[in-house]
Amino acid sequence: MGDIKVDQELDCRGMGCPLPVLKTKKAVGTMTSGQVLKMVCTDSGSNKDMPSWSDRTGNPILKREEQNGEFTWYIQVK
Repeated sequence: MGDIKVDQELDCRGMGCPLPVLKTKKAVGTMTSGQVLKMVCTDSGSNKDMPSWSDRTGNPILKREEQNGEFTWYIQVK
């Protein structure tokens, strides 16, 4: 999984549950199929919430990164 082409970025740093998921849902709704959203947050709950949301909505998570208390998610729009 080399370079992922990011079409839109969403900064959810400092937001607690459920805002990162809600803002991700809203952003994905404005995008077209195949595009990739990069979402960055500091909410450790996203480690459970994002995979659950992905399974429910069918928008696959391409990659997840964690560094210095920040969680970066790469989500492809179904």
